[in-house]
Amino acid sequence: MSTTAEVPAGELTLGAALNAGLRQAMADDESVILVGEDIGALGGVFRVTDGLRAEFGDHRVIDSLLAESGIVGTAIGLALRGYRPVCEIQFDGFVYPAFDQIVSQLAKLRARSGGRLRIPVTIRIPCGGGIGAVEHHSESNEAYFCHTAGLRVVACASPADAHWMIQQAIACDDPVIFYEPKRRYWDKAPVEPGPVPADAPALDQARIARAGADVTVIAYGPAVRVALDAATVAESEGRSLEVIDLRSLSPLDFGTLTASVRKTGRVVVVHEAPTFCGLGAEIAAEITERCFHLLEAPVQRVGGWNTPYPPARTEEHYLPDLDRVLDAVDGTYQY
Repeated sequence: MSTTAEVPAGELTLGAALNAGLRQAMADDESVILVGEDIGALGGVFRVTDGLRAEFGDHRVIDSLLAESGIVGTAIGLALRGYRPVCEIQFDGFVYPAFDQIVSQLAKLRARSGGRLRIPVTIRIPCGGGIGAVEHHSESNEAYFCHTAGLRVVACASPADAHWMIQQAIACDDPVIFYEPKRRYWDKAPVEPGPVPADAPALDQARIARAGADVTVIAYGPAVRVALDAATVAESEGRSLEVIDLRSLSPLDFGTLTASVRKTGRVVVVHEAPTFCGLGAEIAAEITERCFHLLEAPVQRVGGWNTPYPPARTEEHYLPDLDRVLDAVDGTYQY
């Protein structure tokens, strides 16, 4: 039976909400094990695992070697033995040494075994830019994993969602890539710590972050805040934007998306990753196929430029901002 871990209700940062969610999952299920670089004594680079080793012991919060392929490979073995491992990749750009383990093994084992094997591995990846970091610390590499059949890919954007979604990901019998927007770790909002309530959105369900009538703005992870800010400005200019937080990147909740498009007839997709072959391209294509007769204009995409991530001094010129989102909204009225 689930019990509520010792976390007081109130406003939590997104990082603290993840910490509380991990604590709850570990209290509920002794098979949940955390593995990653510096997650034990240090509590993780972003302190998301702070205090968990002291509470649950170093046999359940394991400081690994600096070897991402080894972290994920070990997690696969643990999952095959009945555990529910949660891996932390320190930064998004560090996941590439584990790429073969993820796409060739983790994503394929359930299908390869005809469904006989469960591989309940959660891989936490801090993602995106905006913190002035050095090279390989600000990637948005979700498209690689969304393209890989056999993986669930999700991205939290708010403290409450972070708290629930990490628990749902750990409880899922499929492997889950769990993206955490690193520049939102310190954003605060009300959170009710504890087990996932029965009426919480499912892990693969999008949410309407702000209702609107004129243009649907689809975003996820760190871009949700940008979309909400754009909606506030647009309202002062007489336009009503409906902001949808995807939450699940694979699979995509097209039921929620098409219902919104039916209402607005105009769509803008926002993400930090480059637009070329990015997730926005798939969303735009699917919406066009499903909702062609409902659209008043082509789907607009706003994302990072198709270049390597720039030095910290110029990253704000690379990342989608409020003005670029509003320009795209204006673009939907030019047809």
